[in-house]
Amino acid sequence: MSLAKRIESFETLGLFLSQFSESGFEERNLPLNADFKEPFEMLINRAQETNPWFDKNQIYFSLENWSNALKKSSLDKWLDPYHLEDNPAVIRTIAVIMAGNIPLVGFHDFLSVLVSGHRIQIKLSSNDCHFIPMIARFLKTQNPDFKDKIEIVDKELSEYDAVIATGSDNTSRYFDYYFGKYPNIIRHNRNSVAVLTGNESPEELVNLGDDIFQYFGLGCRNVSKIYVPRDYDFDKLFKALYDFKDLTNNQRYMNNFDYNKAVFLMSQSKNMLENGFVLLKEDRNFSSPIATVFYEFYDSQEKLEEHLDQNKDRIQCVVGGETSPFINFGLAQKPGLEDYADGIDTINFLKNLN
Repeated sequence: MSLAKRIESFETLGLFLSQFSESGFEERNLPLNADFKEPFEMLINRAQETNPWFDKNQIYFSLENWSNALKKSSLDKWLDPYHLEDNPAVIRTIAVIMAGNIPLVGFHDFLSVLVSGHRIQIKLSSNDCHFIPMIARFLKTQNPDFKDKIEIVDKELSEYDAVIATGSDNTSRYFDYYFGKYPNIIRHNRNSVAVLTGNESPEELVNLGDDIFQYFGLGCRNVSKIYVPRDYDFDKLFKALYDFKDLTNNQRYMNNFDYNKAVFLMSQSKNMLENGFVLLKEDRNFSSPIATVFYEFYDSQEKLEEHLDQNKDRIQCVVGGETSPFINFGLAQKPGLEDYADGIDTINFLKNLN
């Protein structure tokens, strides 16, 4: 199968996914709608029933992002620098162990393996076990050449040549031990942070709210910590974050808020602020609990940038204002295809397997 055909197949998938939105199904004249429209709609409901964190708005947000990413112009721009051949010199079977913290979190690895011409053997997370199998069926129906390229396994992985695994710091130690003899990408815990100056506009702070609350803060690209100057006015931030007050309607999220608030109060944590649905706590750690954002003061931009550089292996991305060197507020959960998890170039890894 040529590279052009592989790109065309994912472009077709993107067109199919673009029909699903919060406002309802916006049908396009696509030949596979007859076979896949209703099953995919049922799948969205089933995913929410299986994993309460996957509410429809979060699923639609993920589908919209991927439908935009799978446009031919985006795929070409992403892949052109690699000069991929129609097929790699040696086609390998890549075992991919996927996380399940947010909807379709493993799709980038799925796309990377298949578009590079290799075979994929997938171990799904029980938290996100519906969408990849349906997408695999879609691709196999749209292009039969994918039929021997995609395998989803329920038990142990076997007969693979390289591994891509995503997990926590604890599971990554197991991955390192078990898969260390294979070419591998093994991802660890990372968190994202934001740098505030106090000069942000209300719109920028609302956009920061998207970076914090999208997917209920469960993604590695969600902002879990903010850096603020010593004289920072938290009232401005709380005023902007009030736009996200509908989080109080999600019982699971609010259970986490109540629990973490109680824990912090019992431990007599100092310098804690809250507005009824999010806790701000001064803390040097990067990984904050659900419904909590850690903050830390900084005294100079130079020292802060040095601190961020020293901890770059623990940080997924840094967001800030338009005049900063960081990702703009509101874009943390809208990565491009070239924004690789943990900064590891997956396509380059796959291209150079021998």
